[in-house]
Amino acid sequence: MGTRPVTGPRRAAERHTGVRATGDRPLSGGSAVVSLEDGRTVVVKRGSGPDSTVAEAAGLRWLGESGDVPVPEVHGVDDDWLVVDYVPEGRPEVGAAEAFGRALAALHARSAPAFGAAPPGGPTEAWIGLARMRNEPHEDWPTFYARYRVEPYVRQAVDQGLFSPAQAAVFDTVCARLPELAGPPEPPARLHGDAWSGNVHWASDGRVWLIDPAAHGGHRETDLAMLRLFGAPLLDHILGAYREAARDLGRPLSPGHERRVPLHQLFPLLVHTVLFGGGYAAQALAAARAALA
Repeated sequence: MGTRPVTGPRRAAERHTGVRATGDRPLSGGSAVVSLEDGRTVVVKRGSGPDSTVAEAAGLRWLGESGDVPVPEVHGVDDDWLVVDYVPEGRPEVGAAEAFGRALAALHARSAPAFGAAPPGGPTEAWIGLARMRNEPHEDWPTFYARYRVEPYVRQAVDQGLFSPAQAAVFDTVCARLPELAGPPEPPARLHGDAWSGNVHWASDGRVWLIDPAAHGGHRETDLAMLRLFGAPLLDHILGAYREAARDLGRPLSPGHERRVPLHQLFPLLVHTVLFGGGYAAQALAAARAALA
């Protein structure tokens, strides 16, 4: 973006809000929760790499423009820092879970220009957590998913010695068969892109907020599979309300969506494999085999 770097989260908060900072509480990675003189509190996030702050800001604005699901307001962004509202934490409740499921169905129905499309103003070279993620528009989901959500991470894992050639061939088979494994064609959905339980924020205002997106145009079953991956609280209530709302919107989930969960979990599992190794490689391989089964 060409903006001059700002040193420290307090100075970043002051620059992007125009209000003096009165205190801060450090978070991991050089980020912080900063208190402002006018009584507000903001989160100042340090970027994880080139364009990561720009990508996240664009994703938050895109997801939030419809008002379907609450997301933190973006107060400012530069090459190093992202300043957003601080959202006090609450606890999971059934009513909030069901409202979130309905809202997520509405958000997905807002659609996207193409599979792999970045949010307006977002970079092609984006991020999911600490891993790079490329957004390139495609007309069909199977081609996009194979080319940019499976194959690059399998190659990285092979280079790191985490998959043997024989194991990598299982993922090659999944990619070759994706047109038949993907189910009925769907229009591209507006995805959060990293909707694991840590990014589903149960707030003190009684609502569920989405934070830390890796937003792009994709298949809505990917967000739903991510919710399942690490066990979002009250998941049955979220998914039940989602299914009902999707039907009401004239976009019911396609038959076989439960069987396709492992297919859509491949992407996050492969990302975790290249970042953390360990048991994630085995989980990713098991998901690939389950997708083929």
